[in-house]
Amino acid sequence: MMHRIVALAAVGLLATGAVAAAAPARTGPGGAGPRPPATTPPPPPGTTPPPGAAGSEAWAWTQLTSGGTRIRYVSTDTSQTCPSVRYTVGGSRNSFVMRRVSTPMGSQFPTTVCELPVPATAENAVLDQASIQATTVHPANRQLPLPSWTTRPSRIAVIGDTGCQVPRGTGTVQDCANHQTGWPFPQIAQTAAGTTRPDLVIHTGDYLYRDDPGRENDKAANPGCTTLNDRAGWDCVVADFFRPAEPLLAVAPVVLTRGNHEDCNRAQSGGAGGAWFRYLADELRDNGSCSVYSPVAPIRAGTLNIVSVDSSSADPSDTGSTAQTARFAGQMDAVNQAALQHPGNDYFLLTHKPLWMVKAAGTPPQSAEWLTHVLDAAVANTSLHRLADNVRLVLSGHVHLYQMLDFDTVRPPQVTVGSSGGPLDNGPDDTKVVGQLIGTPPQAVHQSITQEQTPGGQGVFGYADLRDSGGTWNLAFRDTAGAVRGQTCTLSTNLANKSFTCS
Repeated sequence: MMHRIVALAAVGLLATGAVAAAAPARTGPGGAGPRPPATTPPPPPGTTPPPGAAGSEAWAWTQLTSGGTRIRYVSTDTSQTCPSVRYTVGGSRNSFVMRRVSTPMGSQFPTTVCELPVPATAENAVLDQASIQATTVHPANRQLPLPSWTTRPSRIAVIGDTGCQVPRGTGTVQDCANHQTGWPFPQIAQTAAGTTRPDLVIHTGDYLYRDDPGRENDKAANPGCTTLNDRAGWDCVVADFFRPAEPLLAVAPVVLTRGNHEDCNRAQSGGAGGAWFRYLADELRDNGSCSVYSPVAPIRAGTLNIVSVDSSSADPSDTGSTAQTARFAGQMDAVNQAALQHPGNDYFLLTHKPLWMVKAAGTPPQSAEWLTHVLDAAVANTSLHRLADNVRLVLSGHVHLYQMLDFDTVRPPQVTVGSSGGPLDNGPDDTKVVGQLIGTPPQAVHQSITQEQTPGGQGVFGYADLRDSGGTWNLAFRDTAGAVRGQTCTLSTNLANKSFTCS
């Protein structure tokens, strides 16, 4: 989780590789979404599409981005072609060719990546079978979930820190083959899909943990992710994220933010960061490049707005350094500017590293250990000196625990969800957290709920279940089996005193 020191370097250039068709014009964060692309012309009579590679595999999913809703498709077939997607808009059903984003690039990225922006009102999206060249496609029914809400999502599953930890050289290897108690992310994804039945999934970051796949114990299930040279390659991305997450990807669009495990290597190319920008980032790239920082991504989910801040490189050693305050203050200003555009809408700040999560606390007046000081300082250095009134929640991961912490002030509650797969951390005794002074300016913790096996002990695997209830939000923690553990909390509608009422 806190294993890398990211070298600060110049931001890499966005790639502009060849595409199969011109990309449609982007709309602003407040726009209604892109227009439908051109309709697919029928193939000439007698035309046979190029064959794909035997045993090739493709993955498709729906991702909400700052440019609107996008269907994404990655295939290992050799045709380097993109399939078509059929969907309905305004009673008319047509097929549209996906745009090619990138083609195979060495052994790390033996894939063709395709993307299709779809209008906000699109329905019933399905991959056209005749246009698919891969032998196997996921989801098997070829149906892609689209936003189904009238106003905003009603059921959100929040997951984070999901990969299976296989450290390089030394260190404890997680039991990747044990999906019940060793590495339960596959089980959590299955449970969340069936129990919460989300219409949106939010991931708080950290997807790729297999730094030395040769040490893992599930190599038989992941034949392309078995050696040190395979780390952060496509097959390891599938092993750590796509395969275990498939139940969720099949039922709901996703919002993804970058974690510190998706960092840049010294060459600013390849590595886990290169995989992030090639497959999962807000804006995809075709050249394997990696940037230390990413632009703020305001993402609309109806009247719910999620603003993703790339905090993957914030205080990389987690020492409490505030050296990057000015850089992140600019990003937090961008969050506030986005929120002020729609003052009647709820905003969630999504950032991998938390702003005010408490890791440990002594008996007052002993101080608490909390993260992340540079992000807190950045908020204090915005023009508002705080987050905008309608920023209702901060959603984060990084610490391998679940914790809800509020202040009963204009400061939004901090919800940390880092308990969905990676090895669990020990947490604080919540009775010693309440009343602790946290942040800038210091504010007393009003309420702290950390899911642990014993107070101050190891955390519990699971995810957050966040539901719209009559215009406000209900929050619960569900364990691996889907059972609600602890209290269910309702977020107040008072923007001056943001707190949860729990019972």
